[in-house]
Order: sequence, then structure tokens, then C-alpha cells
Amino acid sequence: MRLLVVNVNTTTAMTAVIAASARSVAAAGTEIIGLTPTFGAESVEGNFESYLAAVAVMNVVVTYPGPFDAVIQAGFGEHGREGLQELLEVPVVDITEAAGYLASLIGHRYSVVTTLDRTVPLIEDRLTLAGLATRCASVRSSGLSVLQLEQEPDTAVKAIVHEAELAVREDHAEVICLGCGGMAGLDDAVRKATGVPVVDGVTAAVKLAESLVGLGLSTSKVRTYAAPRQKRLTGWPLSP
Repeated sequence: MRLLVVNVNTTTAMTAVIAASARSVAAAGTEIIGLTPTFGAESVEGNFESYLAAVAVMNVVVTYPGPFDAVIQAGFGEHGREGLQELLEVPVVDITEAAGYLASLIGHRYSVVTTLDRTVPLIEDRLTLAGLATRCASVRSSGLSVLQLEQEPDTAVKAIVHEAELAVREDHAEVICLGCGGMAGLDDAVRKATGVPVVDGVTAAVKLAESLVGLGLSTSKVRTYAAPRQKRLTGWPLSP
């Protein structure tokens, strides 16, 4: 089984972190391919960058030269999952939704700890669209930029742990979701500090994708995610 794990930004170091996290839980025989868009922002932290990333992710996936069994979109709260589902016959799993689905199975309510405050509404909208908002106690901002997660790891851990503790104590969250693909690998630190289960969207998405492929299930193509109608698309795909 081959899973494409697609970073939404152009920072290759973050792609490596995300892919390593995915491999840490992948079953024997599952190959993880980390992909980085060829254009877009170095970190996605707002609507403009998110919509740009959606096109970039679709582009890098449809131009991937080999076969694959599923795609994981590794951006928390980002746009574009629906476009991939129209374009592809294989399952597509978004890490935001994967985290919310699993958290809902192991606790009454969950909270998300993310990066900058401006990304909170995007995550709230994605959870609402997925039907997961009613189980979400809060979406909290650590105040960190995406790139600070890599550049200032000690500061990042402290800020994320602090917000997670507040989510448990003040918002009555029973599960914490790490709200950024770049937070992969921080689940142990948050779990030890809070005493509650912690869900990393990347690893959650890998296990859900493996399950869908193993069960022979993929996106329904009957209506909402039917293949795009055949028409002339000027300049698409963008990559050679």
C-alpha cells in the first residue's frame, strides 16, 4: 500500500517531519511518500495562503508519476480536500477531520491546540463542515507561527502544553488534538502534562487511510464528488 502524505506548504523540512510521523505508525507493507508543493507559501496561516495551497496540493498530487492507494492532506483547517476527492478514485483523508473523528471516539468533547489565532476560524469552519463542531469544546491558539514549531521547539512545547492544560481545566476537554501538521511528535509531551489522550492528525489520518484501503472503500462518485466535467482548463496542470 502506498500513501501520499502531502504537506500544504513549501517547507521541505516540515514535509520530512510529517512523513517521519506518518511512517512511525504505518503498518508493515505501507509505503509513505512525502510530497511538497512546487509553489505556494512557506507556511500556511490564512485564507489566501490556504486557497493557494489547495491548488498547489492538487497539482503535486495529479502530477505524481507513480501509482498510489490513498492521499493524506497534511494541513490543519486548510481548503482543498473536496477538490482532491473529485479528481481521484482513491480515498482522500484530511488531517483535521481525521483528528476530530478519532477524538470523538475516545472522549465526550475534544479541544484543538493550534498555531496563530488567525487560523482558529479556518479550523472551526472545517470542523463545522465535517459535522464535528458539536463535539469540539474549543480551538485554542498557542500564539506561535508554523515555522516557530521547528525553529523554537522548546518554546513551542511550553506554549502548546500550556494551552492544552487550559483546554482540559477551563473548557472541560477530555481529548486534545494537535492542530498543525508541524506539531507531529509532540503528543507524548502534551499527554504527560494533561493526563488526557492526545490525537495527532497525521498519524490518525494514516490509520484511517489504511483502514479505508484495506476495506476496499473510497469516495462516492455518484454526486457531490463526481469527477469534474470535461472542459478546457487553461494552464492546468501547472507542473510539467
